[in-house]
Amino acid sequence: MENRWIEEEAARLEGPLAECAYGSRLIGSDPSLVLHGGGNTSVKADFIDITGDVIKTLYVKGSGWDLATIEPAGFTPLPLDRLRALLALDTLADPNMMKELSAARLDPSAPQPSVETLLHAFLPHRAIQHSHADVIVTLTNLADGTDRVREVLGDSVVVIPYVMPGFDLAKCVAETWADQVEAGKIGMVLLNHGLFTFGDSTRIAYERHVELINRAERWLDERAPRAHTPSDQPLPVVPAVELAELRRRVSDTAGRPMVMTRHVDAISARFVRRPDLADLATRGPLTPDHVIRTKRLPMVGTGVESYAEAYREYFVEHEHRGRTDLTMLDPAPRVIVDPRLGVLTIGDTATAADIGADIYAHTIPVLERSEDHLGGYVALDAGDLFDCEYWDLEQAKLRRAGSPPELTGAIAVVTGAASGIGRACAQELLSRGCAVVGLDRAPSVATEFTGAAWLGLEVDVTDTAAQSKAIETAVQRFGGIDIAVVAAGVFGKSAPIAEMDAAAWRFVQEVNVDAVAALFAAIHPLLAFSPIGGRVALVGSKNVLAPGRGAAAYSASKAALTQLARVAALEWAEDGIRVNVVHPDGVFDTGLWTETLIAERAARYGMSSEEYKARNLLKTEVTSPSVARMVAEMCGATFANTTGAQVAIDGGSERTV
Repeated sequence: MENRWIEEEAARLEGPLAECAYGSRLIGSDPSLVLHGGGNTSVKADFIDITGDVIKTLYVKGSGWDLATIEPAGFTPLPLDRLRALLALDTLADPNMMKELSAARLDPSAPQPSVETLLHAFLPHRAIQHSHADVIVTLTNLADGTDRVREVLGDSVVVIPYVMPGFDLAKCVAETWADQVEAGKIGMVLLNHGLFTFGDSTRIAYERHVELINRAERWLDERAPRAHTPSDQPLPVVPAVELAELRRRVSDTAGRPMVMTRHVDAISARFVRRPDLADLATRGPLTPDHVIRTKRLPMVGTGVESYAEAYREYFVEHEHRGRTDLTMLDPAPRVIVDPRLGVLTIGDTATAADIGADIYAHTIPVLERSEDHLGGYVALDAGDLFDCEYWDLEQAKLRRAGSPPELTGAIAVVTGAASGIGRACAQELLSRGCAVVGLDRAPSVATEFTGAAWLGLEVDVTDTAAQSKAIETAVQRFGGIDIAVVAAGVFGKSAPIAEMDAAAWRFVQEVNVDAVAALFAAIHPLLAFSPIGGRVALVGSKNVLAPGRGAAAYSASKAALTQLARVAALEWAEDGIRVNVVHPDGVFDTGLWTETLIAERAARYGMSSEEYKARNLLKTEVTSPSVARMVAEMCGATFANTTGAQVAIDGGSERTV
């Protein structure tokens, strides 16, 4: 582990809390130490209240803050006397502990404190840093984990058997501390959990973290070298429809649509081809908190139904351990390992699926190293893992959780997504919880939006092979397709029919109709496996009903597109797929219009530009976002009983009403 403490930067920090935040970021930004909410840190310092009284205070990492980016505002100030009084109790249920901690905050606007606050309060050191370092977890997840930790780290650390985080862990440490603590102790290892280091300053605590982890790294490198030979044989290409069908079964088991991402990197390929895969992969997670993201076990193979039945049996077997009435979580897997499919990670959102992937990417090397060189990987038993998965704090969180956005877990493909109506549709679907794949020939499509839920692909939709490949990529990334929004289109050069260029005519038809027909052929089997029922929305045009002079190519292409949609509605209804069309007009915030062109057109009618934009019955301006909202409604519950519909969004036109 590299010591990344830079004294010049630390010297500019003001006070122990700023130093704690700096050291926390060094720990939190290293994925081999902390993953997605793991780890916590603290510092003890004075708090001066409004009356001028000085209060001995623990500043501990607050809930919701990422250690990689935490600032001083992310730490919760709590009076040490109150915390130590709570720790003196014989018993304290964790929900009650959290209520007391919340009430004890010296700043009520501070975040909720870490569940390990009382442990930080007990430790008789000013600064504390805690991580779930891969190398430490490797040592503790062995049959002789305690002996290995003592062999590697010697008398430098206190070793604590696994106890679930919260009041019980803090109490266990407090009751056993005197038996182990002595001069020279610089850290504490919690078996199957992680590493604590401490000192009189965050710098000292951080440097001790570096020291202990480097000892573990050197020992492991000597006795258990990492596997450096990734699989040289790529996993096979898997038809997109097969992945979509598997996602459908997983989603049905979960009771809601799920995102499923396929990982076929060389390390994943090597792991899933192990002859002992079924045994090794089902030993359990590296740390108990991973069960919240990955469940206790991955699914080996594709037997979703048998996995779900085994999960239900696991719940029934351990339900008696709950401290309150328990609500069973859905029995669908969150990680799938299969010799042909690779590693699949699953979540309610793309972010959740990616978090699962990060966790499992760190799990694989630990499993391999432990099994191949250290006598075998051993996780906690099922009961302890159940306690974490069904922790009363997690159950309370479920009860408080509101409804997610309507389209959470759904996957959409939007053509023409780099600008205008297409971009607005992508943005609206993202805001409603969708994972969105945007297709556009503009390179900017890749960066139109950020975040795990966005995948922008540079594609010319008239290139059928490229468009099909993009659909395959979409399914690899998110697991299937539930929604298709056809917004890519061109107007072409205006010309009377007698003067129309044949190549220009053909180009408009290729973009507006031919490419869509090819898209439909590619996505229909995927939409048929949608866990929410396939949904298609096409952006037509007012010109279908009211064509204009000089717009023969555009008007004819949009009319043909509408007929294509109507036939799809007829043919696809038996697969539960609905197909609807929106006909916009006068949408002036797209690339087809410039302020100069609008002004020129307005002048022809003796209007201002603003008057021209609202030249409709309702005297309202139609914008790309307003069209996008209608498209999103077509893809949501509002249109659940509608297919083959055509809806105008034009403010009302005397030519079409």
